[in-house]
Amino acid sequence: MTVAVFLLSLCGAMAIGVPVAFSLVLCGLALMLYMGIFDSQIVALKLIEGADNYQLLALPFFLLAGELMNAGGLSRRIINFAISLVGHFPGGLGYVVILAALILASISGSAAADTAALASILIPMMRKANYDMPRSAGLIASGGIIAPVIPPSGGYIIFGVAANVSITQLFLAGIFPGILMGLSLVIAWAIVARHDKVATMPRATGVERVKAFRDGFFALVMPAIILGCIKFGWATPTEAAVFAAAYALFCGMVIYRELKPSQLYGVFLMAAKTTAVVMFLVAAALISAWLITQANIPAEMGALLEGLKDNPTLLLVIMMALVVLVGTALDFAPTVLILTPILMPLVRAAGINEVYFGVLFIMNNAIGLITPPVGIVLNVVSGVARVSMGRVIRGVAPFFVAQTSVLFLLVLLPQWVIAPLQWLRGRSSFGEMIQAMFPFF
Repeated sequence: MTVAVFLLSLCGAMAIGVPVAFSLVLCGLALMLYMGIFDSQIVALKLIEGADNYQLLALPFFLLAGELMNAGGLSRRIINFAISLVGHFPGGLGYVVILAALILASISGSAAADTAALASILIPMMRKANYDMPRSAGLIASGGIIAPVIPPSGGYIIFGVAANVSITQLFLAGIFPGILMGLSLVIAWAIVARHDKVATMPRATGVERVKAFRDGFFALVMPAIILGCIKFGWATPTEAAVFAAAYALFCGMVIYRELKPSQLYGVFLMAAKTTAVVMFLVAAALISAWLITQANIPAEMGALLEGLKDNPTLLLVIMMALVVLVGTALDFAPTVLILTPILMPLVRAAGINEVYFGVLFIMNNAIGLITPPVGIVLNVVSGVARVSMGRVIRGVAPFFVAQTSVLFLLVLLPQWVIAPLQWLRGRSSFGEMIQAMFPFF
């Protein structure tokens, strides 16, 4: 009955148009009333406690870094560098999307911001070259959702805080799966676009590539600096986020001189608005998370799945399928915040590596950003590209299949997440990592 109260109050509030954060608060109030422990002071205290977390400071600074990159010309220079490398291949602008998405993902961690940057620059070029617009928009949306998987990622920060899992380890573990998502897009694009008759770009000369690299050097080295500081323990994720924002500000205003003082108010305001939405969601979710624990809902869910605890792979498949289903109706952050306190006790009881699960969970929620009807990234690319939502959904389908296939491949091959993590943490050699990932060689 407790589970029914939780689901009916949460889903009912959202069904009548109540914003997700307020729905979480109402859900918490409904549970408190049902359990006979209503106390307004608990609501206030949990709201404050939910936002009062040092690690969450990384969120606003990474969001600010992404906004500063777009306004300061860093994103455009990264795309220009990708064009100089792969723009001349048949269907080359599609490969530019993927390469640029991987680089941008390793800096900003924001799927919506990366998608907007890619679409605003590349959609006009793809339209002019006679690319299929729905398919191109679908590719850009699929490239944008790599951002929450490759560090630095706000998703890992939210999950790490909610699940009490090391954010640094989540960052390191997300690198290889994010690259696999990019490779899956390369394969899917090569298949679906092989017969397209589009204008190809001229091959860039060595001098032009060097010039593009030199022009984008300060933007291109940013991921190495951020991840290097985290890997070698020189900075926590929060400190790295502060550095990323300061670095993007310095590059935009001093080095590239495209970011004007008059633009700063708008940039900071946009980052502040996004931060406020996410932080209020996190704070509201702690009320529900605390009451979920008090109501013993994880134990009830565990009892339902008791027979699967001895088969972690099957349990993971069911949980990933559940997240895919929920992701069609909820946005990224609410899905993470609602499901984490429910699923983590099952993960721990089954002996599943928490970091490994966290990477799969965030990857699954990222894919949810391109599933209708909510899919916020679909809305972004539809608006920027001026392509109807229905056509974008058709265009994104093959790339959705490719990235979902990677997700379930990693469910079957946990060593493809854990072995690279152990190598990056210095716990194994490169040869041992390869042997763990490909034991049949």
